[in-house]
Amino acid sequence: MANAMIDDSGLRVGFDRRRGRGAGVNPSGRYEALSRHVFDDGWETLEELPPFKTEVQVERPRNIITRNDSPDISFDRSINPYRGCEHGCIYCFARPTHAYMGLSPGLDFESKLFAKPDAAKLLERELAKDGYQPKTIAIGTNTDPYQPIERQWRIMREILEVLEAYDHPVGIVTKSALVTRDIDILSRMAAKGLAKVALSVTTLDRRLARTMEPRAATPPKRLEAMRTLSEAGVPVSVMVGPVIPGLNDQEIERILDSGVAAGAKEAGYVILRLPLEVSPIFKDWLLRHYPDRFRHVMSLVRSMRGGKDYDSEWGKRMRGSGPYAWQIGRRFEIAAKRLGLNTERRSLRTDLFHSPAKQGEQLVLL
Repeated sequence: MANAMIDDSGLRVGFDRRRGRGAGVNPSGRYEALSRHVFDDGWETLEELPPFKTEVQVERPRNIITRNDSPDISFDRSINPYRGCEHGCIYCFARPTHAYMGLSPGLDFESKLFAKPDAAKLLERELAKDGYQPKTIAIGTNTDPYQPIERQWRIMREILEVLEAYDHPVGIVTKSALVTRDIDILSRMAAKGLAKVALSVTTLDRRLARTMEPRAATPPKRLEAMRTLSEAGVPVSVMVGPVIPGLNDQEIERILDSGVAAGAKEAGYVILRLPLEVSPIFKDWLLRHYPDRFRHVMSLVRSMRGGKDYDSEWGKRMRGSGPYAWQIGRRFEIAAKRLGLNTERRSLRTDLFHSPAKQGEQLVLL
């Protein structure tokens, strides 16, 4: 097939088909019985496959709040309005979840998306359950709730409307400037101590950002969004992550400086994670865009993962281990202390929460 070649990570898709996308391959999901490979059979076939276009299917889950008991994560519940993410971040650790849908964690993850339009209704129903105990709901911890298709579907906005109606705390992580669209809701919730937003800034280098996060907001747009939120009274954090050794780790201090200038009061970081299919997809990308750094970057990654591409052990998966990981951690801590970051960790309020009326229950007249 024209414009295609085979490499160690599976099928590399021609540039014309993947223009504007992050991944360069689209390997079959790990649960598939068969794997597909396209190759040049020498017959000079003239057929050209169409470009990958964004397709959105409706997903109707039974529940919308996902529970989590991982000891190295600060939240115990989250909401994912979408499955898959059009931002196309090459390092996204959520890519392997697309295999559950029989799809590829590669280009399918960026182009074959699932929206959950019933999310707000499901959320209201779950908040009304007997015995529900409010704690901060994290949104954006898997795929970005403000990815481009949110402009049309507005699912995240509807979720925020429910959370505001019942005074339920929410913490948001995004790399999209679209979050400022909902500044009216977020500022009202923040005034009650019910909302905060973290903006992920991976690099300040436009070229690196364009290749690594092709459909996410540019770094200046993210910093501008941070400033806009802060000025509206919404607490903001700057997330440096993932830190990729030999590629963007030299920017840690500059990113924190820029975040503070934009109004951030808190900060965090996470080391590059390469679980399952993310490893070959990332390595293919690295070979295409930074072939001269490939060996160095992967050597440093493995030095922080016990000689492997990834170590999923709790307590190590976010920060890594070994001398290089230790050095990154100390650099972050020193810079954060110098800038006055994380001097106070803002906890969101749960005491204001009031449960929705159950279906069929009469409203009490005051």
